[in-house]
Amino acid sequence: MGNCLFRWFKRIVSCFYRRPITYGNTNNPHNSSSSSSSPTPPSSPQKGTILERPYDDIKSIYKLKKELGRGQFGVTYLCKEKSTGRKYACKSISRGKLINEKEIQDVRREVNILLHLNGQPNIVEFKGVYEDRENLYLVMELCSGGELFDRMISKGSYSEREAAKIFKQIVNVVHVCHFMGVMHRDLKPENFLLASKDDNAPIKATDFGLSVFIEQEKVYTDIVGSAFYLAPEVLQQNYGKEIDVWSAGVILYILLSGFPPFGGETEKAICDSILEGNLDLQSSPWPTISASAKDLIAKMLERDPTKRITAAEAIEHSWLKEDGETSDKPIDSAVLVRMKQFRAMNKMKKLALKVIAENLSEEEIHGLKQMFNNMDTDGSGTITIEELKTGLSRLGSKLSEAEIQQLMEAADVDRNGTVEYDEFITATMHRHRLERDENLYKAFQFFDKDGNGYITREELKQAMTQYDMGDEATIDEILDDVDTNKDGKITFEEFADMMRKGT
Repeated sequence: MGNCLFRWFKRIVSCFYRRPITYGNTNNPHNSSSSSSSPTPPSSPQKGTILERPYDDIKSIYKLKKELGRGQFGVTYLCKEKSTGRKYACKSISRGKLINEKEIQDVRREVNILLHLNGQPNIVEFKGVYEDRENLYLVMELCSGGELFDRMISKGSYSEREAAKIFKQIVNVVHVCHFMGVMHRDLKPENFLLASKDDNAPIKATDFGLSVFIEQEKVYTDIVGSAFYLAPEVLQQNYGKEIDVWSAGVILYILLSGFPPFGGETEKAICDSILEGNLDLQSSPWPTISASAKDLIAKMLERDPTKRITAAEAIEHSWLKEDGETSDKPIDSAVLVRMKQFRAMNKMKKLALKVIAENLSEEEIHGLKQMFNNMDTDGSGTITIEELKTGLSRLGSKLSEAEIQQLMEAADVDRNGTVEYDEFITATMHRHRLERDENLYKAFQFFDKDGNGYITREELKQAMTQYDMGDEATIDEILDDVDTNKDGKITFEEFADMMRKGT
């Protein structure tokens, strides 16, 4: 399927267009943390300027090995976790190259987005983030199967069905990102890796350096991305999340033909071609391509973003639905996994998480807020059991009525039959929040009413009673689980151990 042209296009991209255009905003970030165990906020030693926590000794945790790649801000290494022997990819970002506050904020946003999306099947797994005096380190899943382009070239030829199987995973990434409130902004084949060299290895999306959390009603104007994949509205500096669908459509065009729909020998020529918008689906090899595939491409490369097909609609397109091998496969999304974890927690831990959620900044819950709005389809400010069922199914999860009911009851802390915004944030926020002592300390203070450094049975009962959880059996169960000293009191150390358990 246009393999010679495909190989030619791969060379062109490698030579000239590997570096994204970045006239406006760029990268992103978040936090993980080290632990201390004192009932007072830690007055830490010198903190890093990016993660704003004490420096990490990454070499005590991982052994950095050979270089895997090099970029504008740093180097990616193969690394090995000393305690398990597992291999990961470690992206090292030089702190010296982050010269202003905006660049630091960009990196923080990237980490935030990686943590928010962590657990989705077609997105690279994020292991953790560390900082020392020289570098910031992002440790991620090692995708040993290489780039998507390389796999296609090595196969020599492949069928439309094979292309559909690959592309369905790409569209799923766009759908999940948008549902979870993230716009990628730099979708291209180089940012899709294969998890392993196995023929059936899943595709993993990487490089969220240009991604942003979607803000309702905001119009984005900064020109970012890679030339061949830019939507026309990016060049017109007036766009939203629809640009990711366009970029995915360009990838599909290349997968089926071997060359891009809008080309040129310079970035200006490419951009001019995109703005002209002459989409060719008639020349060779298009007469040999199915009408269904061409219909999907035309809908994804619709110039008017308000008329462009959405990622959710694209997943349901007939060309992708014909792939029976994957169409009905249930997926445990990151959201579902977190809700299941929340359901299994004891009531004290659930209540502590609620306190932590209430103290998170707007930036820290941006993606979750967008996801709540996507599930709250009637705009009532609460999620009903039907809306929860529909929302999880849109993320690929297939659950029975009984399972949905159990998740609903777990998230519905105040037991009023619906899930409010703060309850949803509590049940779905990433558990890395529990690694930060400042978050744990705030939650501990909620229970430690007199501030003496430990939680008594009466204090625990008083706090739990506020949420109709203060029955004697529940209090006994919590003390039996948490009070390891069996002295009827819960220290900060015991509380922190309980909160971090299972994360």
